[in-house]
Amino acid sequence: MRLLIIVLCGLALAFDGYDLVVYGTTIKALREEWGISAAQAGTIGSAALLGMLVGALLVGILTDRWGRRKTFLFSVAWFSVLMAAAAAAPNPDTFLVLRFLAGIGLGGLMPTAATLTIEYAAEKHRAFTYAAMQSGYAIGGILTATLAIPLLPTAGWRVMYLIGAAPLILVLPLAFRYLPESLEYLVSRGRHDEAKALAARIGVPVPTAQEQAGSGVRTLIQKPYLRRTILFWVASFCGLLLVYGLNTWLPEIMRSAGYPLGSALSFLLVFNLGSVFGALLGGRLSDKHGAKPVILGSFALAAICAAALSTNPGQFAIYVLVALSGYGTIGTMHLINAHVTRSYPASVRATGIGWALGVGRLGAILGPTVGGLIIDSSLGAVWNFYLFAVVAVLGALAVAAFPGARATRPVENTISPNPIQGAA
Repeated sequence: MRLLIIVLCGLALAFDGYDLVVYGTTIKALREEWGISAAQAGTIGSAALLGMLVGALLVGILTDRWGRRKTFLFSVAWFSVLMAAAAAAPNPDTFLVLRFLAGIGLGGLMPTAATLTIEYAAEKHRAFTYAAMQSGYAIGGILTATLAIPLLPTAGWRVMYLIGAAPLILVLPLAFRYLPESLEYLVSRGRHDEAKALAARIGVPVPTAQEQAGSGVRTLIQKPYLRRTILFWVASFCGLLLVYGLNTWLPEIMRSAGYPLGSALSFLLVFNLGSVFGALLGGRLSDKHGAKPVILGSFALAAICAAALSTNPGQFAIYVLVALSGYGTIGTMHLINAHVTRSYPASVRATGIGWALGVGRLGAILGPTVGGLIIDSSLGAVWNFYLFAVVAVLGALAVAAFPGARATRPVENTISPNPIQGAA
């Protein structure tokens, strides 16, 4: 049963990842049909990310009121319907609004899936389990790039967004039937009989009743969480700027370097493929050696690869660097998300990861926008790589300042009587 929960969360995130990459694959077609500049395209790309920011910030309120299961189902249904609507957009203004609205559902999905995964994962394999679940995110990106190569020249860009509505058929019915409510949520609401029955069915211990550590963002910015909260926000900002900046503009950057569309899209495929294997390795290393040194190393790898890509070292070397960059960016964010989710007590877990991702979305919004401005400027597209290298260094500095292992040890799945003490 626990495996099924992880699979359902990963399957939903595959379509989150699909959405991450789909705009980057369709920018050229959108610009040609609607005659928009790279800067305008960057603004449209940021619209969905702004919606994700709103969704991520609201998710704590929704999970407190509805529970994690209902929030998950609502998020999947919401973004799927809006993806289908975007496929029929008649002009760029309507498309922008629909992308913003779809982003709200996408922004609520990841924190909810993250908290459910961390809650139901086996303690000694939590980082690896989380990385495996989050690999669905990159697999969705791989699917986008794979489909874009044959479909864009023949079927056009609209079919790519229509495919993004597939969770209505592939995910929602299965999640409605099999996804359980959070045990932590049931216990916190005094629904102990339901929690005992669910725990017996899944084969996990029942969380014990807890004193509430508080809820809402106010708890995150008070002792003992203030320092880690700020550093998590900075690291997420840098990580998501890299993820969305590269996924949005990598095909255009490579096309500007002289590669044809199919070849440019293949770099996007390699980028996301590299993130899958890298994140799984990073999750295994995090379980064994702790998250901090692994995240620090992955940010450093992203900086090195971005700097090396700016030199245009040759096609084979570019493929290798792009694959490593996938781990250094998307893989880094998976590890950050797992670490953040494990570093807060159950009562503020969804709020903690939601706000880290919400603040991080500011970086996600900035990445496509600044990338478009650089491409439109006289600097040249390669300057995007310089930007990404600097941002990766800043992310590494934030991680280096993370509290030590004692201060950020994982919060137990069974909830202690004093969650503040257990997470300090």
